[in-house]
Amino acid sequence: MSLSLDQIKSDQERAIAAIAGAELLDDLKQIKIDYIGDKSPLARANQLLGSLTPNERAEFGKLIGAARSVVNQAFAAKISELESLRDQQVLQTERVDVTLPTKRVLTGGLHPLTLLTNEICDLFLGLGYQVAEGPELEAEWLNFDALNIPQDHPARTMQDTFFIEPLDAKLVLRTHTSPVQIRTMLNEKPPIYVICPGKVYRADELDATHTPVFHQVEGLVIDEGITMADLKGTLDHFAKSIFGADVKTRLRPSYFPFTEPSAEVDFYFNGRWIEWGGCGMVNEKVLIACGIDPKKYSGFAFGMGLERTLMVKYGITDMHDIVEGDIRFSQSFGLGKQ
Repeated sequence: MSLSLDQIKSDQERAIAAIAGAELLDDLKQIKIDYIGDKSPLARANQLLGSLTPNERAEFGKLIGAARSVVNQAFAAKISELESLRDQQVLQTERVDVTLPTKRVLTGGLHPLTLLTNEICDLFLGLGYQVAEGPELEAEWLNFDALNIPQDHPARTMQDTFFIEPLDAKLVLRTHTSPVQIRTMLNEKPPIYVICPGKVYRADELDATHTPVFHQVEGLVIDEGITMADLKGTLDHFAKSIFGADVKTRLRPSYFPFTEPSAEVDFYFNGRWIEWGGCGMVNEKVLIACGIDPKKYSGFAFGMGLERTLMVKYGITDMHDIVEGDIRFSQSFGLGKQ
């Protein structure tokens, strides 16, 4: 290949024409290889400068350098032009009309049962109680024996309780949150003021008023000089805080192995008496099993189903609404609305 002024000018013009004819940024990739890269005509001409005389080298070097500069400037200008065009097209095709109504995303919220649990915990925290929790897979001794529930009690049959295999492991899915009370009494010294919310399990079929998995909240107080009057006053305050200031409570004699005396607590709401839960003074045998001196300390305990409490408070008639996860149920409590 020999160098000539006409050839250099021709190579420059062909490069400029190719650049000018590019319509897309992708077209410039090949043009860069053909007219600007190391194998382009002007690059090869530059490589031949070493074979020329000093005077020729100076003359042709200036011409080739000028030609390459013009081509590079034209290439840069074309890139800028095509990028600007591309950006305009993107703005046209992907523009957002800010005047259009937005597609709102539903906000999340806590389940009504969780809200009720938090409300009850906050109530008792304000009274100086602590919130105590425990495992749902529980030792049989903590779930039954420590609570003075005898071996022949109906609650200890497979018709009422979920036993975990192997059976000699003596593990159950807890049937109440009372084992949390036992754990608290074993690990802490009186005075004890705790509220125990949590999930419990019974061998029931799901219907309008029953479910095999439900929630309870239990309260336990162990201190010097505790009486049934303290229990009644606590339940009165509890009921009024949840159902309204006009609610009245009453205690009916009952029997539970872990309390003595024992009672059922009812409350008067919307013109009728409604059974709410069980309560009583902690049985001395339970205190002894937990290493607490019954001659020095006494206490009371109570327990309620949270699903039942929620159903009564809001007039819910079917347990399915609570447990089946239908968002329309939660939305009726103002959760997840737009």
